[in-house]
Amino acid sequence: MNNVKNLNKWANAHTYLSVDLLRIALGVFLFIKGISFITNIQYLVELISPIDKIGGGMFLIHYIAPAHMIGGIMIVFGLLTRWAIIAQLPILIGAVIVNFMGEMHSENLIIALLTLGLCSFFLFYGSGKNSADYYFKLEK
Repeated sequence: MNNVKNLNKWANAHTYLSVDLLRIALGVFLFIKGISFITNIQYLVELISPIDKIGGGMFLIHYIAPAHMIGGIMIVFGLLTRWAIIAQLPILIGAVIVNFMGEMHSENLIIALLTLGLCSFFLFYGSGKNSADYYFKLEK
C-alpha cells in the first residue's frame, strides 16, 4: 500500500496536461474499440478464433467488449484508473498472443503493443492530478 501511495505522490508532483490528454485518448480509444466489437461481433469472433480451441470463447466475447467500454470510460475520467487498466491487461496480452498463434496482422500487433505499453505506463503512473481519483481524495 505504501508503494501505491508513493507512486501517487510522485505522479501528482510530476503531472502534466499532455500526460492527462494521453490518458484520455487511451480511454477514448478503448471505448471506441469496445463499441466496434459490439457492432461487429463477427469480427471479434474471428479475432479470437485461434485461441478458441483452448476454451472459453463465449466468455471472451462477453468480457472483451464490456471491459473495453467500461474501462475506457473509467480511464477517461481517471476513476479507479489502475483497476480499469488491470482489467485491460489480459485482453491486450491476448491480442498480442493471437497475432502469433493465428494469421499475423502487423497493424493489429502494433496497435496492441502500443496500447499495452500505454496501459503499463498508466498502471504505474496512475491517473494524475486532473482526474476523479485526485478529486475524491481531496474531498476526504
